[in-house]
Order: sequence, then C-alpha cells, then structure tokens
Amino acid sequence: MLLDVQDITTFYGQSQALFGVELSLGEGEVLALMGRNGMGKSTTIRSICNLNPPRGGSIQFAGRSTARLPAYKVARMGVGLVPEGRRCFRDLTVHENLIAAARPGAWTLARVNELFPRLAERRDQLSRTLSGGEQQMLAIGRALMTNPRLLILDEATEGLAPVIRHDIWAAIRKLKADGLSILLVDKTLSELLPVADRCVILENGRSVWKGRPDQINADVKDRYLGI
Repeated sequence: MLLDVQDITTFYGQSQALFGVELSLGEGEVLALMGRNGMGKSTTIRSICNLNPPRGGSIQFAGRSTARLPAYKVARMGVGLVPEGRRCFRDLTVHENLIAAARPGAWTLARVNELFPRLAERRDQLSRTLSGGEQQMLAIGRALMTNPRLLILDEATEGLAPVIRHDIWAAIRKLKADGLSILLVDKTLSELLPVADRCVILENGRSVWKGRPDQINADVKDRYLGI
C-alpha cells in the first residue's frame, strides 16, 4: 500500500475537524475523496501532507510513518500537492514556477509542456497574468516537476471554463494511464467517477462510505453527496 491513513484526528486549535478518518491507496490507483462542502476533505489532505498534522491515528507513506515530519520532508518522500486555489508564485514566470521545486525524474519541462502546451506558449509570462485555467495547469505541472509517487489534486477543476475543465480531465486520464497514483477531490461526479478506481466519502470529518464508483447509487448520492 502506497498510502495508508488510519483513524486520524485533526484539530484547528481546540476545534476538532477530523474524527477518525481512514483511507488507503495503492500504487497506480486513483482514489476519489468525496463529500459535501465542509466535511473534511481539504483537512484530510492537509493532514496527509503534514500541513496540519493529526493529533491521533497514523499515516504511512510507502511503508514509512510521516509522524513528526515537517511538510517539506513529506513532499520529498514523494507526495505532490496541487492545493485548492492553485497558489502559484505570482511574481515568478511560468518557467520559474515549474523549476522552483523540481527534482530529478521522469517528469521534465519537456514532458510537462507536452501535457500542457499552453505552458510552453506562456513560458516567460508572470503567473499572475495567466487565466485561472492556465494557473491550474501550472499548479499541476509544478507538482509533477517534483516527480511525486502520489499526486494529490484538491478541487482541480473548480470554477474553470468548460474547455479548460476538459483539458485538465484529459490530463488526469493520461496521468492515470501512465500509472501515477492519484488522490483526487472534485465535485463533478460525471468526470470524477469514470477515472476513479475507488471512492471514500467523508461526512462531518468521518469516513462514512467506501467502495467502487459503480457502487455509488442514488441512495448514496442522496445521503452523502446532496445530489
């Protein structure tokens, strides 16, 4: 198992946000982390990356505990994060963003530019001048340049124009075909479910449902996803 999260509890100050979340993800697998807004998806991601370390439970990545590791060391273990809101370096160019945290491996500038040709076209533009969709491509490319074993995408297509959404989903499908392990949060079930191998649904900071995409029926959608 590449990622194994067991019974984690996470707090913001004195306020508890996660109450025993559990999930696991194997090599080459795509796991969809689902739930309504405010149910703990982003907090779970922050806990996995040790941006907000859990107070209880355990997280193992590639057989190694991430407890007490600073976030940058978790990243160096092979966890690549595309955060909600993109968070590109506004005053750096596209090229500078991509090489800022680059590590040796199969993902190179040429390969990222092949995946997202728009980034090659805008190589010397400051990231703040890009459209929202282009910034999202840049955020994904930047994460890939770290050559992660696990790519985490938090709301990768939220608020984007349909044509850009199409391009990003096409890229995600290609990454899956290439065998990259992916933890994916997105609200668009019509795009999310076909690419996922398994799903975990959170409600009020708890794991309440696990299964395959084809097991998410109308009752599950109505009960946990508000559809």
